[in-house]
Amino acid sequence: MANVPLGITTHAQKVCSLYKKALRNLESYYDRRHVFRYQAVLLRDRFDKNAKIADMRKAAQLLKEGEDELFMHQHPIPKKFPTSVGGVAHERVVTPPDWILDYWHPLEKAQYPEYFKKREERKKEFVAMWEKEYGKPDPKDHHH
Repeated sequence: MANVPLGITTHAQKVCSLYKKALRNLESYYDRRHVFRYQAVLLRDRFDKNAKIADMRKAAQLLKEGEDELFMHQHPIPKKFPTSVGGVAHERVVTPPDWILDYWHPLEKAQYPEYFKKREERKKEFVAMWEKEYGKPDPKDHHH
């Protein structure tokens, strides 16, 4: 999954994330580039004014207020990139999973002999790497 949280997010990461979300929100509101750039400069100025705050309680409070403000001013129909989740072309091109190739007929595989030879070698290398890392499966643990 793409959005699995990995570890703890630092305060700086949360501020950067808020800034990016706020910029994207401005993009949804202002479709004229020069107007958007003006609003973006004003937004950056607001962030820069609070960049040097050393008191973490005050910084955390400002972050919370910023997130609340963004929530209250979010665009009703935010812009989305066409291939992003929610975009008009999301998953339009389906990439079949690799295991599909295992079900090809031998005559189909025979048309690409070098590829399938290399593929079988890579599968063996992967199994060896897996067993080296995690050990061989115990045949007694086989569940039906």
